Amino acid sequence: IESVKRKGHIQNSANKFYSRQINALDIPATVKLIEETGSEIVINLGNAFLNMSILEACLETGAAYIDTAIHEEPDKVCENPPWYANYEWKRKDRCAEKGLTAILGAGFDPGVVNAYCALAVKRYFDKIDTIDIIDVNAGSHGKYFATNFDPEINFREFIKVWTWIDRQWKEYPTHSVKRVYDLPVVGPSPIYLNGHDELHSLSKNIDANSIRFWMGFGDHYINVFTVLRTLGFLSHLPVTLTTGQEVVPLKVVKALLPDPQTLAPGYTGKTCIGNFVKGWKDSKVREVFIYQVSDHKQCFEEVESQGISYTAGVPPVAAAMLVAQGVWDAKTMVNVEELDPEPFIAILDKIGLPTEMKEIKPGGKESFDGTVRSLEEELAESTATVTVSAANPMIALAPRSSAEPKKSKDKEKSEKSGKSDKKKK
Repeated sequence: IESVKRKGHIQNSANKFYSRQINALDIPATVKLIEETGSEIVINLGNAFLNMSILEACLETGAAYIDTAIHEEPDKVCENPPWYANYEWKRKDRCAEKGLTAILGAGFDPGVVNAYCALAVKRYFDKIDTIDIIDVNAGSHGKYFATNFDPEINFREFIKVWTWIDRQWKEYPTHSVKRVYDLPVVGPSPIYLNGHDELHSLSKNIDANSIRFWMGFGDHYINVFTVLRTLGFLSHLPVTLTTGQEVVPLKVVKALLPDPQTLAPGYTGKTCIGNFVKGWKDSKVREVFIYQVSDHKQCFEEVESQGISYTAGVPPVAAAMLVAQGVWDAKTMVNVEELDPEPFIAILDKIGLPTEMKEIKPGGKESFDGTVRSLEEELAESTATVTVSAANPMIALAPRSSAEPKKSKDKEKSEKSGKSDKKKK
């Protein structure tokens, strides 16, 4: 709120803009807050453990519900697909009976990428073969290691990989399937097959043979992640210390890592997130890449946020605008791909997240092949390597040229002289 005031973004000073603090797991407290404030739309941007409690409060009050991630239980990770069926979809009938609008996964991914799938169906294809969702953050926060959002939620995503291939669910080890793809603006990027929220609804709502999700990771991230996981620091289950105290290793790691909110001021570089879609239009093979590029520095200048938070936070606001206008007031529970994508994308174009579409020559050099081969073949090409110095850990992040010690001018002169003597001989 202070940031909004500081940036001069309050257009009407007569309107109230304030905060209240509650325990969002306390359903009666949330119900009371919704009723006291007369709120008609609730945007849930809390962590994924809160979803069912906040949704229940909305069901009791009639307020529309919007979230940005799939629900999680603290003692369960990477649940069997389709994950939405375990929690959210069990409440779909109640939403319909009450005429309550509940829009699930309305961030960027899930969210905007779901709308891109719906847009591909509506505008670009008669029949879809494959959809590969690619998410790359090519920015730099300057820290040795940090996550761009809640570390606890971030690490829980990478326990196993569930993906939708040939119309069935398949499981792969984390970081076992790697590709390098030359993305618009950010360039060649290493990406890994990953599980993600949107696959759990797209597999049901979009008619495609395969829908896969790929996320960009550098070798340094994978090495640190692998060490933490191997040592047991990413466990979500409590362990007992010699003092008798119980701690959850993952929560300890979260406490030690930089707060994602502190990364924004120095963040540089860009993000690129989009859908590579293959299929047929008018009986001809077609490939398109529908995507969005954001700049960390520009995001900070606008709202004092880094690009990851910006791309996750702007879409649910657009969704709320559409609900208020009656365009997306579905009166039941829906995932984003079940709604008309065009008004959503049109608003995003105006408020900070413009969409681009690139026509790709089928099978050409810009085409992306997400076909997963045998695990043995994939593992042979997915090994990460990195150089780390105990004296200077940041050397792992530095370009080779800047990591090497600088030569003195005298040494440079001596080497040049030696080369000159050799030439004379």
